[in-house]
Amino acid sequence: MRTCSLCHGLSADTETTCPHCGADLNSFSETAVSLARFQANPRVEQIRVIVPYKACAACRAVEGTYRKTEVPILPVQGCSCENGCSCNYEPVLNDIYP
Repeated sequence: MRTCSLCHGLSADTETTCPHCGADLNSFSETAVSLARFQANPRVEQIRVIVPYKACAACRAVEGTYRKTEVPILPVQGCSCENGCSCNYEPVLNDIYP
């Protein structure tokens, strides 16, 4: 399931436009907004794709840590998880304290 960051409406992984507010989910889904914030943050050195324990093979294939410019887009294409792709991004920081 994709969650719109503007209206918080849920939609299927295959939707590109929020059925509730019409937002472009490629830019305004919660995962897309998170990725953009992590990529813009100078303290984030890399980005990790977190995959649930019972994820499908397509999701398992993208699990790992990536350079900020090489992160795969979520939801994972070809995901066959029962409730849709539930992978998430996690930042890897280059320093923890200011």
